[in-house]
Amino acid sequence: MSQTLNGNPEANAERRTPRLDVVGGGLAGCEAAWQAAERGVYVTLYEMRPKRQTPAHATDRLAELVCSNSLGSTRPDRAGGLLQAEMRRMGSLILRAAEESAVPAGGALAVDREAFAAGVTERIASHPRITLVRDEVRTVPAGPAVLATGPLTSDALATDLGALLGADYLYFFDALCPIVEADSIDMSLAFRQSRYDRGQQEEGDYINCPLNEEEFAAFHAALIAAERIELRDFEQDGEGQPFFERCLPIEVLGERGAQALAFGPMRPVGLRDPRTGQRPHAVVQLRQDNIAGSLYNLVGFQTNLKWGAQADVLRMIPGLGDAEFVRLGQMHRNTFVNSPSVLTPHLATRVRDDLFLAGQITGIEGYAGNAASGIVAGANAARRLLGQPVSAPPPETMLGALCHYVTHADGKHFQPMKANFGILPPFAPPVRNKRRRYHAYGERGLATLASWLEASSWNPAGMAIDADPAVQPSHPATSPAQAAKHVPTSDSADTADTADTVDSKMGDGPSASDPTEASPSAIAPVAPAQETA
Repeated sequence: MSQTLNGNPEANAERRTPRLDVVGGGLAGCEAAWQAAERGVYVTLYEMRPKRQTPAHATDRLAELVCSNSLGSTRPDRAGGLLQAEMRRMGSLILRAAEESAVPAGGALAVDREAFAAGVTERIASHPRITLVRDEVRTVPAGPAVLATGPLTSDALATDLGALLGADYLYFFDALCPIVEADSIDMSLAFRQSRYDRGQQEEGDYINCPLNEEEFAAFHAALIAAERIELRDFEQDGEGQPFFERCLPIEVLGERGAQALAFGPMRPVGLRDPRTGQRPHAVVQLRQDNIAGSLYNLVGFQTNLKWGAQADVLRMIPGLGDAEFVRLGQMHRNTFVNSPSVLTPHLATRVRDDLFLAGQITGIEGYAGNAASGIVAGANAARRLLGQPVSAPPPETMLGALCHYVTHADGKHFQPMKANFGILPPFAPPVRNKRRRYHAYGERGLATLASWLEASSWNPAGMAIDADPAVQPSHPATSPAQAAKHVPTSDSADTADTADTVDSKMGDGPSASDPTEASPSAIAPVAPAQETA
């Protein structure tokens, strides 16, 4: 005989409906909880603040932005703008709250951080299928769950997650090398070669930027004199030492003497400059960072220099005088998993198909990217509970490319990544003009997303989908070919907004709570991932 709960039909429905735990009340956790609840699943969202505060947060509100108040460019021909447009079409709570609390910021979506956090908190607290619990979760939930605990995951939970996934797959510091656009490297000064010609490609696997003795001395002097980012207490290890020996910033290594560089990351052994026929005095090697070969990272050049000073110093390297940086180097405290080893393309863990990860802990960086990953994890957790197939957006979309990147990168060199056009599949034949290419990426991404949303029945019936804002591409094209045809041929816009390369706050690098860039690894293109329940 069935038992009722005080004759309350809603309580009876809640008792019968599968439940999901979401741990973490940041951008990803709130988005995951919202997406699952909108699909009919009852959610318990855990946030340990204010019972236990973090060193970075100041309030008890959900989705508190502790550093930058910008979610990036709103232009659909920029990687951040494309990601926002995709989130809007997927019913994002975070994007809606951001647009409602927006402040003037040119072409960027910046928010009044207090109004933004208040808006998210109010919506979560008032949702009939979300229960907000203010308590610390110290162990991985035994039942269906989404972990979205961010870079400052509590020690107890991080230890338990490490035991589940394997301690070797959980990291606590980022050591991020700068990444440049390949076509901005001056190959009249640089050359291709692998050390001792032991590479997979006949012409060489690496791009090498050679320095003579005078150039090296000038570079070393500028490097150790450049202004650095001041670390917060929680970004240092337990003994007050800011960095592990194995991931020293290049400037710290340089302080040990020029020879520490010349015999370390800038060692020239096994290389010969074709212009001189001699071994260079020193060399900076760049390694291919994506399968398309459009991005290269500076090997061993993790750094904690402020971004403006860092760009100036790096452009002293022969061949990088006009380099366009997709990401500048940075180091900060972070907690993230080796996603290629432990996650499926749907952001479920390989050891438990009912445990999903979202946000920065996956290696996806940036406010918008964090929130967008919550869409995938929260919706897929709900779909699995409801007996529906899980899925992920195609890699031609920006969100799909992020999920694809972090789950298909080279696990041996995995580091976090934020939205950028370098991780999208290239066009064949290539679209050479950068401005045309960025427009075409946006057009293709939104068209691909629309087809996938319909084919996968991703958005539940009745989900509120906001209309696009007034900002639109400057042409009416609806396909990559049309996009390339209609965009003006002038390249003047290419340097005005470097399309989600370095953040506009060049003078102040990111902190642990505001990582904005990331990742050296190669990815293998695959079809959109989908499986049956």
